[in-house]
Amino acid sequence: MSYATLTDLIDRAGDAEMRQIADRDRDTVIDQAVVDAALVHADNLVNGYVGAKYDVPLATVPDLVRTWAVSIARYILHRNGAPEHVAQDYKDAVAALKDVAAGRIALPVAAGSEPLASSGGEILASHPPEVFTAERLRGW
Repeated sequence: MSYATLTDLIDRAGDAEMRQIADRDRDTVIDQAVVDAALVHADNLVNGYVGAKYDVPLATVPDLVRTWAVSIARYILHRNGAPEHVAQDYKDAVAALKDVAAGRIALPVAAGSEPLASSGGEILASHPPEVFTAERLRGW
């Protein structure tokens, strides 16, 4: 299950823009395979960050995640250079995903999909014996 769909992209960007950026064979029809590839890339990026705190793929897709996936896929579809507002949406989405991974943003997920427990383990270190001890330096 993808976090976003072609319909979500059209809702955000409009039909005209989608035909411009996703009609690679120039037959005035949006190429579903092109859109699907961009959506897979967006899903992978979302999962990469969100997976640090949640089990992925998410069972239910919060609107926030859908918005980020749309922004990422739209940016990817602009392969010849995205307009500034599209690039900014992409940067904002990636920044928000980094915040999710760092625990600064909690996703509104369904019950049973709470964030993964962080390990509160201890840090262990190993080192060689000390060279300069008080005993060895006595008399110097």
